[in-house]
Amino acid sequence: MNTSDTIAAIATPIGSGGIGVIRISGSESLAIASQVFKPDPRSFLTHTAHHGAVVHPRSGEEIDDAVLTVFRGPRSYTGDDVVELSCHGGIATVRTALAAVLEAGARLAEPGEFTQRAFLNGRIDLAQAEAVNDLIRARTDEARKVALRQLDGKLSGKISGVSSKILGVIAAVEAAIDFPEDVPEPEPEWIIGEIGAARSVVEDLLNTFGRGRIYREGLRVVIAGRVNVGKSSLLNALLRHARAIVTPIPGTTRDVIEESLEIRGIPIVAIDTAGLRATDDPVEQIGVELSHRSIESADIVLLVIDASKGMHEEDRAMLERLRGRQVIVAANKIDLADGYHAEDESIILTSAPSGEGIEALEDRIAEIAGSEPMGSEGIVVSNIRHERSLRSAYESLGQAIVTLGNAEPIDLLSGDLMAARNALGLITGETASEDLLDRIFSEFCIGK
Repeated sequence: MNTSDTIAAIATPIGSGGIGVIRISGSESLAIASQVFKPDPRSFLTHTAHHGAVVHPRSGEEIDDAVLTVFRGPRSYTGDDVVELSCHGGIATVRTALAAVLEAGARLAEPGEFTQRAFLNGRIDLAQAEAVNDLIRARTDEARKVALRQLDGKLSGKISGVSSKILGVIAAVEAAIDFPEDVPEPEPEWIIGEIGAARSVVEDLLNTFGRGRIYREGLRVVIAGRVNVGKSSLLNALLRHARAIVTPIPGTTRDVIEESLEIRGIPIVAIDTAGLRATDDPVEQIGVELSHRSIESADIVLLVIDASKGMHEEDRAMLERLRGRQVIVAANKIDLADGYHAEDESIILTSAPSGEGIEALEDRIAEIAGSEPMGSEGIVVSNIRHERSLRSAYESLGQAIVTLGNAEPIDLLSGDLMAARNALGLITGETASEDLLDRIFSEFCIGK
């Protein structure tokens, strides 16, 4: 994409609403706006809003009554001149206004191009740019808070602090290499202390990834069990509405059903699966195979048993296969099981129709999710790209300590430290390639 172009896009969701915003960014923003908005905005001061009319650039026909806001660079989101047209939010109105802006000389923006320009112009770093996307897609208030801390630069600040500490060691080592007669080699104890401190911060950040991934992607809770134990009824109870078809006929659910919900501020992806049993029905066989695949990818397996019939041998076999995994056992249909006593006090007794035990089930899910550590100052790593870069940096720092311990040439130490610093630079964008940037920003919506 040509960064010298003036770009435009609809910045609000497509559909009927009270307002629809068209964003224009680039050196020609005000000149283009002067063709489609009356009065002429070229003399307007920055960060001011003005009422007027959106018009066709050639015919002058009025398109809408609107408000135009001016943000002159570099004090704008992108760092370039930015103009925002706030029109009435009907589909036809917003699309016609955008067509007028494009006809006046703007180019339709690519996905994420506004935020990419903000990064290229130094308004934000790459981690903050990715936080913009996470903030837009946050499904819970906690996920919003995680993204907002990253957007505020808290994660970037931690990364920069570690990178600076590594750079200090590199400078001391390379000065000793370049000027051996004038600069003594730094003491190994000092080097180990500095590398150890940097590695400790990286390790702390890595330990938050489990929790951060949950807030960003959602905790995958797979509801599994034998046929007709009430898995679909339990999903409906968690959702508080009827999503899955429920019948007394075994094998009703033949496909995997995914639904998103929130439990105690944690985004959950609840997955209802086909009943686990041997069957000659080819369609049901596919459903059972999908169930096994879903169980393999689950963060938590919610194993449902029929309380009215007690623990079956197949239930025990499934528990054995899931040994070492996060498993919650729910004895469902407790309303049909007079005098039922759970074999284990950790088993949660539920009745999907009455809602009995559903809150206890939600508490257990939230307890497991909350067991993941939260970083200092609430800083959480939620992006798998960041996790991989941090892990690479952690390993390179470890290799630097090994190199020092083996009394190998000091220039090899410098190479290990540079590798760690380059890995951290991928997070903030200092060492990111053009291909990586294109891939990251392609995941954004158009208009952001």
